[in-house]
Amino acid sequence: MEIKTKARKWGSSLGIILPKLIVEARKIRENDDVIIEIKNRPIAGKLFGRLKDKFKKSTQELKDEARRGWN
Repeated sequence: MEIKTKARKWGSSLGIILPKLIVEARKIRENDDVIIEIKNRPIAGKLFGRLKDKFKKSTQELKDEARRGWN
């Protein structure tokens, strides 16, 4: 089961609130151990530049090749 929630400030820490429906469906009780898998969405700025070495052709060469296909 996967849910989307936000981490919220709780004193000097961050806390995650589990929706009531999830708590009831999984029968989670106070002091139960819960395993949480953390997945952050990548920031767009970190993605730029990662693909530059993957292409052997320049941007202009790719554009020219695409335009040739239009004729």
